[in-house]
Amino acid sequence: MRKELWFLVRTTLRRIFRNRSNWLIYLGLPVAGVVLATVLYGSTGQPDLQVGIVNGDGNARVAADTVQFLGKLDHVKFANVTESELREQLADGKLDTGLILSAGYSDSVMAGKPDHIALHSVKGATVTAYFKSMLSSYVDNVSAMARIANGDTATFDRLYGQYSGAGFKLTAQSVNDTSNTKEMSTQSIGFLLMFMLTSAGSLSELILKNRENRTYFRIVSSPISAKVYVLSNIIVNLIVMAGQILIALFFMRVVFHLSAGVPFATMFGLLALFALVAVSLSLAVVSFAKSSSAAGAMQNFIVTPSCLVAGCFFPASVMPEFMQRVSDFLPQSWLLAALGKLQANGGLADIGLNFAVLLAFAAVFFLIAVYKFGRSDDTRNFV
Repeated sequence: MRKELWFLVRTTLRRIFRNRSNWLIYLGLPVAGVVLATVLYGSTGQPDLQVGIVNGDGNARVAADTVQFLGKLDHVKFANVTESELREQLADGKLDTGLILSAGYSDSVMAGKPDHIALHSVKGATVTAYFKSMLSSYVDNVSAMARIANGDTATFDRLYGQYSGAGFKLTAQSVNDTSNTKEMSTQSIGFLLMFMLTSAGSLSELILKNRENRTYFRIVSSPISAKVYVLSNIIVNLIVMAGQILIALFFMRVVFHLSAGVPFATMFGLLALFALVAVSLSLAVVSFAKSSSAAGAMQNFIVTPSCLVAGCFFPASVMPEFMQRVSDFLPQSWLLAALGKLQANGGLADIGLNFAVLLAFAAVFFLIAVYKFGRSDDTRNFV
């Protein structure tokens, strides 16, 4: 049995990779998935906030100092504009936010009651939060000094001078921000899962194609049994997907320097378990299909929508709550959740449930395939 099994495995692999296009389909697409994830999620660095300022308080000291203070903020670019230009550029998207200091602003701050100040944006608080917090902090500090001075100009000038000229000792230490790298690696794995499911479906369809071109009947008429034939297809599936996993991880780590924060052996083992799920699912689909074209249609109907809902193309957290609940019934979601736990410094004990669920998916799909094959009316065509 062993000799016949490996003979079929070698013959099938030679047949598959004799066609050069299959090299690209089975081994090139995982690399394309890594490249695509890098392009889509590789935008690093914080963009500068474009701010327009309308200083209607003239050369008043507090207004001028406010503009000078805000101009020193990191990732903020200022442009002096008129009020009409501000509204126009906000509407056109040329500015992210606009600050209007109306006449009387400096006097209101000196009185301890800041007023005549307005912040405008068409992009909401997600864009203006940082700028608004720094502006509020500065204005509140100056107002507090004005209240302490209680109208005494000399006292205010002394406090304001100490505040403006205060020196602070700052020690800075740079750390690597790995969040973006981990996001890119996670989405690369997501694309890999889709390609693994697609490849498993395509390879399992060979069972139906060989039945259609009568190759299957010639094989089972020899000493090779139908069970050995199907087992050889499963092994071919696993070999091809092991190659996909190794190539994808190699390009992620060595070529694109994307570290998922998970040891190589652990990542390979997790993906190898998913490969078993992919094979079992493809066999279950084949067991229901009457032809290779029907199997292909069923695979397309299952693979792409399920990968979309499970978060293979973008983080599942951006989807509505009910869609996230649906993803709990998909194996891709459990694998990506396991990856997230490992990236959060979890251990193998933390993903024990994920392993168990993935094994359960594989067992259920295999049992469905065995049952359908066994219940087939045409025993010549199925195992």
